[in-house]
Amino acid sequence: MLRLASLAALVLALAPAAASADVLKAYAELNAGGMYGKGIAGTQQNDAFFAKARGGAFGAAIGARVLFFDGQISHHEFISPDRTTWTQFRLGVAFGFDTGSEWERKQHQTVYFELGGGLAFGLGTGAQVMPPLDNSQVTDKGLLLDGRIEIGKHLSKIFDLGVMLPVSWAYMFKNGAGANDMDNQYQSIQAEALLVLRANLRVI
Repeated sequence: MLRLASLAALVLALAPAAASADVLKAYAELNAGGMYGKGIAGTQQNDAFFAKARGGAFGAAIGARVLFFDGQISHHEFISPDRTTWTQFRLGVAFGFDTGSEWERKQHQTVYFELGGGLAFGLGTGAQVMPPLDNSQVTDKGLLLDGRIEIGKHLSKIFDLGVMLPVSWAYMFKNGAGANDMDNQYQSIQAEALLVLRANLRVI
């Protein structure tokens, strides 16, 4: 973790001229890969949502970014023994850097590197969602703090293809319990490795 932080600091120090010039953009993405999770504290840690859901994953997200402030809504399906889903609403920051010449960066034809972090609220279900989603389908909910690294290629001015590695810590509640019922709270950690295809609408 210390090496990762040192690498991030070095990139931030050496690459200001290559920082992404986008001021405002909206985006949509598809992703697929895998997830590992583990309960680490609390009465319900052995029944942690992400520990039970770990395995293959796929999903989609939509979001918008103003300078380095990022807002996103995402939905994941986990291919575990029992099909589970996770929907979250996230606010955070993201810093992107492009390689290559100035002309290549303006044409969005370069390799890029991105660092980010954020706070999210999410809802998990223990089975495939039957629209419309209502509270009776939700098994777990909670707050997450995350950090993420992404590296990829700008395929064009619109499309990016990359690999994203999000890592997060969650404070979770089993649904149906009050906020003060400690028997239904737990903490977990989880990490994903995702292949991401993103479409960008660069407004400014």
